Amino acid sequence: MNGCLLIHGFTGGPHEIAPLEEYLRLKTDWHIVSPTLPGHGERLRLKGIYYYEWVRSAEDELQELLQICDKVYVVGFSMGGMIASYLAVKYPVAKLVLLSAALYYVNPRQLTLDMKQFIKDAMRGTLLENERFQNYKRKIASTPLSATTQFRKLVKDLKQYLPSVNTPTMIVQGLDDGVVPPKAAYALHDSIGAAEKKLLFLEKAQHIICHCEEKDVLFQDILSFLEDIPAKDSRD
Repeated sequence: MNGCLLIHGFTGGPHEIAPLEEYLRLKTDWHIVSPTLPGHGERLRLKGIYYYEWVRSAEDELQELLQICDKVYVVGFSMGGMIASYLAVKYPVAKLVLLSAALYYVNPRQLTLDMKQFIKDAMRGTLLENERFQNYKRKIASTPLSATTQFRKLVKDLKQYLPSVNTPTMIVQGLDDGVVPPKAAYALHDSIGAAEKKLLFLEKAQHIICHCEEKDVLFQDILSFLEDIPAKDSRD
């Protein structure tokens, strides 16, 4: 039996990657785990949480999968991508998928475009209808400075392991991502030591990439990569 660990991002939860989880459950008979990292989920409780608790939580889930599965894949979204990369160095992960992985964060160009749109919507009286604004508002209000500091420490401490990643890796990045800039995907591709690396950009995808318009094709590409099946639409 194969296993798959899905790791969500900072201030998020399993809902961020739920569409991919549902797709994999439908298309495979794998044992799939998508844990909620400490302090995360529908109601954030991040105060007093240290980043190594997030890493340890994902590590515990991976260890359990390795005990019961013949082969284990790891998929990491945003901050989860950095955690997934570290786990791929420490454990025998068969394949690694990094979605909007937060090697760098806050895309200045997209953030400027977002702010301009927020101003336009505010003038029209439709700002509260802007889903992206609501997401910004929720995360800013619910995220203590100490948690942001822990997130930054995690990225700083774990990025040193990237050259030691020898696991076949697929890197996916949205070009409309307001949080992680496209240069992060290029940097990941250059830093990761694996001989087999696949880099994919999605033109219309925002940061929560598993909910993007192109998700159906994306999920097919991910499954093809994990199962060594030639993708119908190769965009290497």
